[in-house]
Amino acid sequence: MTTNRSRKLALALLLLVALFMAACSSGSDEKVSTGGKITIGADQEPDCLDFIGSCSGASWGYWTVAVNTLPRVYSVERVGDKDEWENVITNLMAKEPELETDPVQKITYTISEDAVWSDGKPIVGQDFVYTWDQIANTDDVYDKTGYEGIDSVVVDKDDDKVVVVTYKKGENFAGWQGLFGGNYGVLPSHILKGKDRAQATADGYDFSGGPFKLKGGAAGWKKGESITLVRNDKYWGDKAKLDEVVFRFQADTTAQFTAYKAGEVLAIYPQPQIDVIDSINSGGLPGKQEINAVTGNLEALWLNNEAAPFDDINVRQALGYSMDRDALVKALFGDIGVEKAVHSFLAPVVSEFSEPEGFKKFKPDAKKVEELLGKSGYTKNSQGIYAKGGQELSFAIHTNEGNQRRKLTLETLQKQLQDAGWKVELKFVPAGDLFGTIGPEGTFQAALYAQVLTTLDPGNCLLFCSKNIPTAANGNSGNNWTRTNIPDADPQLAKVDNELDRDKRIEASKKSEKFLAQDATSYPLDPLPNIFLWSDKLTGDIDENPIMGPFWTLSKWGLK
Repeated sequence: MTTNRSRKLALALLLLVALFMAACSSGSDEKVSTGGKITIGADQEPDCLDFIGSCSGASWGYWTVAVNTLPRVYSVERVGDKDEWENVITNLMAKEPELETDPVQKITYTISEDAVWSDGKPIVGQDFVYTWDQIANTDDVYDKTGYEGIDSVVVDKDDDKVVVVTYKKGENFAGWQGLFGGNYGVLPSHILKGKDRAQATADGYDFSGGPFKLKGGAAGWKKGESITLVRNDKYWGDKAKLDEVVFRFQADTTAQFTAYKAGEVLAIYPQPQIDVIDSINSGGLPGKQEINAVTGNLEALWLNNEAAPFDDINVRQALGYSMDRDALVKALFGDIGVEKAVHSFLAPVVSEFSEPEGFKKFKPDAKKVEELLGKSGYTKNSQGIYAKGGQELSFAIHTNEGNQRRKLTLETLQKQLQDAGWKVELKFVPAGDLFGTIGPEGTFQAALYAQVLTTLDPGNCLLFCSKNIPTAANGNSGNNWTRTNIPDADPQLAKVDNELDRDKRIEASKKSEKFLAQDATSYPLDPLPNIFLWSDKLTGDIDENPIMGPFWTLSKWGLK
């Protein structure tokens, strides 16, 4: 279910899509030929393919490799109208998992007898045991949410295709359908047990439990160039139609778009750049298009709450009164019907859980800026820049290089903030650095990037709970890169993860968002609409998924 706000955004974009003959998806009932090789443009190169590790923050690794090679219990699939999505069991399961909640939460999984790894070995309960243990009990983990509260994962003594997950008393997990899925999937115990998992998978791996596998194992990833997938002939489901799919890295979205128009790549999933929007509006694009604002994405200006100057709440709040977020979003996306900033850290696809009122108050207000910064000892100097003790109020914003929309976003923010009395430096770095080291290690003051859901769950404890701040004490695990630490928010965020009653989850989520706004921990900007473009040379079931990305049906694609 979506809120009225999300439906209005979706309607504006759907009208645009209809106007310019954009397709929701390619017809799945058409005959799809087998064979052939295609090349797809990719915005980002992942930092690693160890999807459990904290280095796996780039979404393109998940969309391209994880979704197509790792088996998962549930996938997120479309039901009803365009912006309705739900969890649906995959062919990994022989039947729907059985959930018990009394006296403790317990889930029984029955794995399909047909499910096998690419080496022909069966996928069994021990693979679930291994995957859980690696997530819950090792260091440098991207996110342990839902796994660290598990007391045991036990394989049935009479059937290795049956496995029972039991939670500790009082440690429920509402998003249990995302277990052994999302970013992680299920890993092969018979291959990885006893090895250093991170080292064995970081640069690629030979195994697969999906319709594709990496070409030549680790050789399928040519660093700085491409990742290549080939058909997994051992896959027990419908075999992939295409022989080979190459994802060619091109961080410069403008160049990637040019390559698409020239037919050098047959599909792209570009950041919604100004030139992309202009080309859509001109009606001159080749192929088909899908545009959707009911996304799993949320772009924000993320602040490091442990680094000066944003370790001061007055400074964080003053920043909010120095920016015109609505003007920024309208300049970027006004031509496709998105004109207002979002006021929640929850993506539109789960916006039923959001509470926008807290962030709505942050609008340009010079008097509030002067008042708040004055509390912390800042006054304007002769150049009109706030300063304290002779030190100007300055900070740097990081984002990934080659993205023209983000460059425009930061240049616009820089101008707004300098007019308000701040000094701002812009830093453009490789995506692998931003998501692999700078973010996890907290070596930034502010950063512009999107959070992208990998499960259909509204939990934000992974981003804002103090226990998820990466530290030496927790083995540098956790996705709270902003180092947010709000004692009042922690229990509400935890309740969203643990409460099984939906209404109580929504209530806790709304309360947590109010605390995040009061603390001005960071600033949500826009829903980052998804734009998916593909050539008429492609056929089959082609469809953008707000959680699993645009390549979730890649095995059903064909080449005319």
